[in-house]
Amino acid sequence: MFFYKKKKRKKPLISIITVVYNGEKYIEQTIQSVINQSFKDFEYIVIDGKSNDSTLNIIKKYRSKIDIIISQKDKNLWDAVNKGIKLSKGEIIGWISSDDTYTSNALKIVSNYFSNNKKIDFLFGSVKKNNWVNKKKKKIYHGFHPKKINYKFNIYPSTSGGFFIKKNSHLKLGFYNTDLYHLSDYDLFYRMIVRLKMIGTSTKKNELIANFRPGGLSETLHWFKRLLIESKIRIQNKQNFIFVLILFVLHFINHFRNIIFRFFKHCLLKIKH
Repeated sequence: MFFYKKKKRKKPLISIITVVYNGEKYIEQTIQSVINQSFKDFEYIVIDGKSNDSTLNIIKKYRSKIDIIISQKDKNLWDAVNKGIKLSKGEIIGWISSDDTYTSNALKIVSNYFSNNKKIDFLFGSVKKNNWVNKKKKKIYHGFHPKKINYKFNIYPSTSGGFFIKKNSHLKLGFYNTDLYHLSDYDLFYRMIVRLKMIGTSTKKNELIANFRPGGLSETLHWFKRLLIESKIRIQNKQNFIFVLILFVLHFINHFRNIIFRFFKHCLLKIKH
């Protein structure tokens, strides 16, 4: 195990966590986007899953700018994030994946929202999905629609880089479920919104917090397995079983309806040409 910790400093407002495993391709860009923030009242924690490429050497290059570095094997992504949360000293916690980046004013925007909205427990920031093959293809995800969580999970911008929560609220909520290899964030958000009824908001569309690349862990998940896991999360959190079963069937039917619709649309375009 490799462990590094800077000398004790004053309690920061924000703690930022990055977890990484064999991320030599993009980790440097992620680190630079954090340490070059215009807002400086934060600590930075990097949790490496004992990478066997050059990831750790890249991280060590920036050790003077990073508060805590740990390199050891972990159970999965969520286990690593939980380690970072337990080590954090900030009043607000955020975490960003090792192939994503913050915008230069991200933490300043986050600080302003929590300062101006004392009652909120959490914040969802707008994020931009960049297609690194075709750079013209970009999409901004924004907004927060908590009432929809009873029947769908994509109620918020789709990346960890846009999510921030007060440390005290996180401790009440608990940690990410490490028994869920996929979608543990869905489970946490369900508990946060439905069971504990925590208060949250979102940034405006033009208040971008992060840029993220396609191909993350959740995007590799087969649609049917995703549906099964989502249903399991709802049942474990005591949503009505009959209602969950109905949701499952409706989502199943809707998936094939969309496939058939796209097929006929494709056929019609071919006929026209």
